[in-house]
Order: sequence, then structure tokens, then C-alpha cells
Amino acid sequence: MVPEFVNEALTDFSHPEPRQAMQSALRAVHDEFAREWPLLIGGAHVTSGAWFESLNPCQKTQVVGRVARASQSHAETALDAAWASFPEWSRWQPAERARLLLKVAALMRARKHLLSATMVYEAGKTWGEADADTAEAIDFLEYYAREAVRLGGPHPLPRLAGEDNELMYVPLGVGIVIPPWNFPLAITCGMTAAALVTGNTVILKPASLTPVVAARMVELFREAGTPPGVLNFVPGSGGEIGDFLVGHPRTRFISFTGSREVGTHIYALAAQVQPGQRWLKRVVAEMGGKDAIIVDESADLEAAASGITTSAYGFQGQKCSAASRAIVLEPVYQDVLGRVARQAEALRVGPAEDPTTQVAAVIDQSQYDKVLSYVEVGQREGRLVVGGEPHGDEGWYIQPTVVADVPERGRLSQEEIFGPLLSFIRARDYPHALAIANGTEYGLTGGVYSRDRRHLEQARAEFQVGNLYFNRKITGAMVGAQPFGGFDMSGTDSKAGGPDYLLLFTQAKVVVERF
Repeated sequence: MVPEFVNEALTDFSHPEPRQAMQSALRAVHDEFAREWPLLIGGAHVTSGAWFESLNPCQKTQVVGRVARASQSHAETALDAAWASFPEWSRWQPAERARLLLKVAALMRARKHLLSATMVYEAGKTWGEADADTAEAIDFLEYYAREAVRLGGPHPLPRLAGEDNELMYVPLGVGIVIPPWNFPLAITCGMTAAALVTGNTVILKPASLTPVVAARMVELFREAGTPPGVLNFVPGSGGEIGDFLVGHPRTRFISFTGSREVGTHIYALAAQVQPGQRWLKRVVAEMGGKDAIIVDESADLEAAASGITTSAYGFQGQKCSAASRAIVLEPVYQDVLGRVARQAEALRVGPAEDPTTQVAAVIDQSQYDKVLSYVEVGQREGRLVVGGEPHGDEGWYIQPTVVADVPERGRLSQEEIFGPLLSFIRARDYPHALAIANGTEYGLTGGVYSRDRRHLEQARAEFQVGNLYFNRKITGAMVGAQPFGGFDMSGTDSKAGGPDYLLLFTQAKVVVERF
């Protein structure tokens, strides 16, 4: 009997023992920087002959690992292996597949700090952010294991005279999992685990910027006893093997998390029926956001400022749920702006491996250049209050930035930036604030700070986002309690970590027998 699901506890690094364990894990990961990580196809490690290097964003010339680069030929072989293993894997009982996920969770829990330390170096995650990422990965394994057993149970239908009716959920087939770099363990693990536990076989193409932690995760699945060919690991470029796999007639589904640009490209490519294709491909997509927090004149302003700061600058603002816009009513606008500016300026910027760091480097040169270009836009559209400058030369550091008086239809109000840049927008009144919040093509997360029950209830009905938070930060959705996914150009509202998610990787079959 599996106990009731409980979220994995976060590590308190203020205590000496976990602090020392994390420091030891950082040393262990550092000692493996020269390691090479091969492909995994059909249960066998494959060296492709081509490699790419994963770099530490906080020390931009430091190589964290070398990872094999898959070609289209490798991708085709992975499809062969996945389809060859599908018939047997799909016949495993849900409880048997769930047991494998629980085994992976146990292995991950035992090596929690090693995985977190890998993300500190490879993704530039601070200790707390990396630990939360690992804990969420464990949560996905534990939660989806239980959900698979529930989904595999009986689903009663109304009885008709002389007939027996049965509803069952069956797997789709072979799918492609394309995760993002910003939650390189949690989201990678959740997408993979959901597809596998429902009886599908998977080709995992990890994010090119964070493949090492994905390779470590695949090792755990292999160690737990995942049969050969059920999970195949094929790192490579989106243009070379990503499009090839998405467009392939033997691909049954694509599970994607990432940018709007790439997500819409995948959606369009997957919709094209190829010669020999026997199905309409299913696409599960979670894309970007332009997330807003509204503050009205009744709010606890200090709590609002703290929530905005945490939501805007956690992991350098590189979360699809991060606060990108603070929409503040005119009577309290200057007060909230001042509080947030002071808090942002006080954040400690530095290397992620330093346990005192609060804001580390953005992921790479491209993101660094993009954020700084938006700082220039902000200086034209609004007023730079704090930040907006590089911070040191060793890594891709940018100071936490606040731009005030941004026009509601300006670029800083409409375009996803994905960095430590927060726009302040004035609202005349509460209806105007809601109109501004809803005035983008995205609809992922949002928040309201208010003590006015009428305002909260109006937002409950009218604030068009998939995840809405009252009087708290808008990041950090918890698996099980807060299923996550957004509206409009934020994706297909897949609600990861919720009771509907596994259905996306199955199809319902009804069997009727007349007696």
C-alpha cells in the first residue's frame, strides 16, 4: 500500500550537516567536469563521434561536461528502439510501471545534492533554487506513480440492459520529450515520467544548454530497471534532430516546454500529416508568459513588495512564471516602487556555488545580450530606477533591474524577456489594472495583493491566467496542490502535476460486450 502523496521537503542549508553535504556534492560534480556523456539508444551507450560542451554560466569558459551530439541517423535508430520496446512496455501493469517511478524517486532522493550541485554549475541555480528543482522532480515521480495506479483502475460507466461497458486508458505509442533549460531536472523528469508511466516509450532530447543533469537523470532510470529502448537519450540541436523527430511520421506525440517561438513552430510542424502517418500527433505544450502582479491600495505593501521581488528575480527571472510586470494602482504606486527598488538593489549577485548568492548569472551569451537590449528599450519607454548593468566579467551577470512608468502597450509590457528585469506600470483604478494584466497574448501566471474581497473575487473571475495567486508570490507551484499550465500563447494548459495531466499521454477506449 503506497502512502498518500506528500511533497518532498526542501533542504534547510542553515544547518551544518546539509550545508556540508552540498559542499561535498559540489566538489564531486567539479571532479567530473572532464566526464563524457554518451547517447543512450535501445539500452546501449552510443558515442556519436561529435560532442558539444556544457558550460557554467557563472564562469563562462568552464566546461561542466562533454555530451555526445546525436545525428538524424541516431534519431531514426532511437525511433526503431522505442517502437520495438513499446509492445512489451505497454503491457506492463500500471502498478508495475508506478513501482519503477517510485524506485527512481528513491534513487533521486539519495543523490539529491549531487543533482542539485550539477544544476548549480550547469544552469547557474543558487543552492535554494537547485534544491527546489530536485525536490519537484521527486514530487513528479511520486505523484505520477500514484496517478497511474488510479488511472489504471476501474472507471464505472452506466449499465445498460444486457450489456457490459468498460472504459480504459491506453498509451499512445512513441513520443518525443523536449524539455527546457530553466528547470533541467524537474520539468525534464516530470515530462518523461508522465509519458513512461502511462505505457509510452520515449525519446528524450534534452535542452542543449543543460544536458548533463538530464544525463544523470537517465542514469537513474536505467539503474532503477527501465527496460532497454523504453527511454532513449539523444541530445542534439533542435534544427537537426528536433525538427526531424517532431515531423517524423512514426512520432505519436510531442511533449514540449519552452519558448513561444519554438512551441508554435513545433505545433505547426506536428500538424502536417506526413506520408505513411496513421494518426494526428498530439502536442502537449507549455510555453512562455508575461506574468503580472496587481497591487491595490488596500494591500499589505511590504508583503506585496517582497512577493514581487521574489517572483521577479528568483533564478534571475528565468522562469516562465516569473513576475515581469508590477501593475500598481496610482495611490500606492510610488510607495511600492520604492520598496521593490530597495529590495532589488540589496540582492546579492554572485556565483551560484556561493551559498550566500541570491542572484547568479543568466544562462548564456544570447540571453545576456537579449536582457541588456531590453534594458535599452526600457530606458526609451520608461525610467530606469535600479540595475540594468552587467556585474563582473567572469559570467553572464546582470544586476536586478527595475524600470518604472512603462506604457501598458510598450514592448516591456508585452514581450517575454526571461531575465532579471521588472516593469512597473501605473493603473488608474482596479478595472484598469485587470485590463492591463489581461492585455498580452500570454496567460500563464498572475497575482493580486489586496485586502478587498470584492477585488479578489473579480480577479478570480476575470484575470485570465492558468495559475492565479492571491497575496503571495506567483512562482513555485507545488505538485499535486497547484497543477501548472497556462492559457492562450502560454500553451495548451496541460496542468502538469495535476490529476488531468496523465490523460494527455493516453487515449480512452470503450469496450461493450452484449450478454
